[in-house]
Amino acid sequence: MMDTRELLKKVRKIEIKTKGLSEQIFSGEYHSAFKGRGMAFSEVREYLPGDDIRAIDWNVTARFNHPYIKVFEEERELTVMLLIDLSASSEFGTNKQFKRELIAELSAVIAFSAMKNNDKIGAILFTDKIEKFIPPKKGKSHVLRIVSEIISTEPTQKGTSLNVPLTYLINAIKKRSIAFLISDFISNESFYDVLKIASRKHDLVALEIADQREKSIPNLGLIQIRDNESGKVRWIHTGIPSVRRSFAKKASEQSKMVMQQLQKSGVDHVQILTGENYVKPLMNLFKKRNR
Repeated sequence: MMDTRELLKKVRKIEIKTKGLSEQIFSGEYHSAFKGRGMAFSEVREYLPGDDIRAIDWNVTARFNHPYIKVFEEERELTVMLLIDLSASSEFGTNKQFKRELIAELSAVIAFSAMKNNDKIGAILFTDKIEKFIPPKKGKSHVLRIVSEIISTEPTQKGTSLNVPLTYLINAIKKRSIAFLISDFISNESFYDVLKIASRKHDLVALEIADQREKSIPNLGLIQIRDNESGKVRWIHTGIPSVRRSFAKKASEQSKMVMQQLQKSGVDHVQILTGENYVKPLMNLFKKRNR
């Protein structure tokens, strides 16, 4: 288990890196990509040529014998939910960092951007069960609590079920939220039905975390591979081209299956690799939503 000093050090390191990024780069993009979807009544004013006649307030119009319209303004405050995959496969990484470290950084970037926008932030930490629920709140200390929970939580289970956090989101968060599903999506189950319901109720965005070595494997001779979630260990001979091709094909099929389920549900998706710069893919995702 991580001691408090070590945890605080890690949280501080992530805070310095990601808070700067969110302030310099993401705040403007985040603001326009995730504008408040709701409209709140603001005031009435006299009708002007070109105004939408559907906005006419007939009660006020009748009272003053002159057309008046209702003026609405965007509800700015949003609720942002982070759905964080803590399954055992997140403890893998071959390029500078583990997937879980990347997940913590991305969560912090989003949370600090949301904080700057005065939004509430909550989190659902999951494996194949809900490991922890952090209700949405505002403020820096709350953001830092979420980051420290992502780093320090020791999950009770190893597997992955994407149906579990999505179902929890549907039931626990009544008001429409922006929900970021941050996972490596390594799961054999179909999550399409629940995904469809969740994406209708919430504005759902998928951040797929991956490591290059999960996609293809170089010629390393005879190596031992361990599945973190099942604990199964097997030997494979990477010196044989057909073995490497088979590995890459299986990985590609898994990725395609995930993509299809997300696309069919209309969920925006981006893949981010460990050890690589995530600024560009995130910015592209935000810009795509602004079109």
